[in-house]
Amino acid sequence: MKKAMLIKNGRIIDPSQNMDVSGSLSIKDGRISWLGGKDETPPSSNYETLDAKGLVVCPGFIDMHCHLRQPGYEEKETIASGSRAAAKGGFTTICCMPNTNPAIDSKAMIDYVKSTASAEAAIRVLPIGCITKKSAGIELAEMGEMAEAGAIAFSDDGMPVLNSRIMSQAMEYSLAFGLSVIDHCEDTSLSEGGFMNEGIVATRLGLCGIPAATEENIVSRDIALAEFTGARLHIAHASTAGTLELIRQAKNNGVNITAEATPHHLTLTEDRVIGYDTNAKVNPPLRAKKDVEALVQGLKEGVIDIIATDHAPHTASEKLCEFSLAPFGISGFETALGSLMSLVHNKRIGLNALIACLTSKPAKIIGERFGKLGTLAVGVNADITIFDPNLEWTVDTSEFVSRGKNSPLNGEKLKGKVMVTIYNGKFAYKDESLAVVSK
Repeated sequence: MKKAMLIKNGRIIDPSQNMDVSGSLSIKDGRISWLGGKDETPPSSNYETLDAKGLVVCPGFIDMHCHLRQPGYEEKETIASGSRAAAKGGFTTICCMPNTNPAIDSKAMIDYVKSTASAEAAIRVLPIGCITKKSAGIELAEMGEMAEAGAIAFSDDGMPVLNSRIMSQAMEYSLAFGLSVIDHCEDTSLSEGGFMNEGIVATRLGLCGIPAATEENIVSRDIALAEFTGARLHIAHASTAGTLELIRQAKNNGVNITAEATPHHLTLTEDRVIGYDTNAKVNPPLRAKKDVEALVQGLKEGVIDIIATDHAPHTASEKLCEFSLAPFGISGFETALGSLMSLVHNKRIGLNALIACLTSKPAKIIGERFGKLGTLAVGVNADITIFDPNLEWTVDTSEFVSRGKNSPLNGEKLKGKVMVTIYNGKFAYKDESLAVVSK
């Protein structure tokens, strides 16, 4: 995008500015240079023009929880392929979890992710550092060095930190850097041998279940430790009604806690496992309808702060096996918006609130160390997502940009599709149906 760009006639929604107007905005030198209502005239007439009539124009989506698999598991995903898939899903900033091989548990590994992303990524990639060395839960990683190198949070995601003393120490250290501790809350003594949500569906299928207490036990412990230390705690992929109530109570008690839910936990239930679909095998598991309803209500009320994909790509051969042998995980970048828009179309959450959970709210948790994110304010880097809220499309995983085709939504019709993703003023993704007109 060499010339200045004018995006005109769109519905501009920017929760960071409490903005929902029909209008246009311009981009110059990689930054948003002007924003105005439908009756306002841009300051120049020398633009390349993209007509966004009927489309929503909003800040670029931010994903605080994804797995890019590099280094070590490049057959599943790479920083390059994952970032392109994220761009197709409307994301301009993604935060990658450290459960790679080797794990991202040192300054050298943070530097590796940053340098690889700088050379190969289509969008902004921010690394999350391990809490413990090799995510083994035994010895704290060099959190200070990783924070200085550019880690945006600490997590052993994929593995819970079961040692309470280690977790307490991690929280105390994190205070010095002003960064969140993100925990994968799983009591493995309860979940061991489990494959899906414990309940009537698991019983019917003859599969060992994972009870809600698996998650809630560790959430409760982490809240107690966060209250004790004063640390910033972020609960990853909340999945149960009980977890929601624990978070609600913690917030009411002044604990410095935030939480996320995934598109699949907000829209899918354990019934997806019927037929032993390994693509519906995820950890934490898809839960009962009452849990899904509670999470959506929690999102609406602000108890759940943000939405994160937990994009977890796997190879086709890994998922093509018995249910009990398949790895946990769903490839979620490219279906996130379409899935979530079902909540809007079913009037379960407002469009502006949904966009806030994907933009301004995660930006607030990350902070401004990497620039001002999640906003269309004049002068900031032009990270912009443009989507059609009403366009129906059918999921075809063979067309995924991600190397991971493991989605239970294959063949389903969704309503709501990303049409353009702009990162730092340049196209990271553009649907071929949209034309840019040069004057």
